[in-house]
Amino acid sequence: MKAKENKAVKKIHLTNFHIAGFGYWEGCEAFEMLKIGTRLDLVREDDNPFDPYAVAIYFGEYKLGFIPRGSNHDISKYLDMGYGDLYEVRITRITPDVHPENQVEVIVYLKKAVE
Repeated sequence: MKAKENKAVKKIHLTNFHIAGFGYWEGCEAFEMLKIGTRLDLVREDDNPFDPYAVAIYFGEYKLGFIPRGSNHDISKYLDMGYGDLYEVRITRITPDVHPENQVEVIVYLKKAVE
């Protein structure tokens, strides 16, 4: 059996933003577990009645909120096409003493395997 090769990954900054709706979903339940550098997951919500390009952000089972409308259009299209592995999402800032909509900032990278 051939050993799995480890490929280096090149990351390119795509966008960064505060998580929209953080105070309305499960952000307060997960807040104490979140740290700078924590990896998050993107989940497409194509049936969202408020935004046809909605992309939810999860920490494990916790729904933290959404990519803001101004940043979700292109990302949602790539997720719809099955290219979710293009993205890496990480927490870049946690500010507990501000309005919940501004407490957690994330960065989205585009990833590419390099030889």
